[in-house]
Amino acid sequence: MNVNNDLKVFNQFYNDYHDRFVNFAFSYIRDSAVAEDIAVDSIIYYWERRSTLHVETNILAYILTTIKHKCINYLEHLRVRVDYSEKALSDAAWDLNLRISTLEACDPEEIFSKEMQETVDKALASLPEQTSAIFRLSRYENKSNKEIAGMMNVTTKTVEYHITKSLTYLRKILQKYMNGKL
Repeated sequence: MNVNNDLKVFNQFYNDYHDRFVNFAFSYIRDSAVAEDIAVDSIIYYWERRSTLHVETNILAYILTTIKHKCINYLEHLRVRVDYSEKALSDAAWDLNLRISTLEACDPEEIFSKEMQETVDKALASLPEQTSAIFRLSRYENKSNKEIAGMMNVTTKTVEYHITKSLTYLRKILQKYMNGKL
C-alpha cells in the first residue's frame, strides 16, 4: 500500500470515528480539549500498531479500550490532585470516584455488541417481510425449516432460500460494519 493510499484510509477512518471517540472520552473527562487529545492519541496509537494486531481484533473496541485506559489514567491523576486540594474534598472527589468506577466497569466489547445488534436489526428490517420473518423464526426462535414451512405455508426449499438470502445480506452488512464503513 502506498503512502497516499495509507493516508486516505487513515483520514477516512479518522473522519468516520473521531467524534464518537471524543464524545466517549468527554463523557468521563468532561474537558473537551483533554477528551480531544485522548481520542486523537488513541487513534494514532492504534494506527501505529495496526500491523501488529491479530486480524480478528475488533478495531473499534481496541481504540475504545485505549481511550478507556487513558481516561482512567487522566482521572486518577486528577483524583490525586483533588485529594490534595481542600477545595475538592466534597462533591468533586465523589464525582471523580464515580466516573472512575463507571469507566472501569465499562466494557467496550459490550458497547459494540449492542451496536452490532442494532445493525443486524436494521438490516433485517430492510429485508422483505417474509424473508425477515423466516430468518427471525429460524435464528431467534430456533424453529426448524420444516416448522417454519408449516407456519408460513411455504415449502422447506422456500424457507432455505430466504434464510440463505438473509445470511448473505447480513454477512455483507456486518462486513461493512466491521470495516467501519457503516
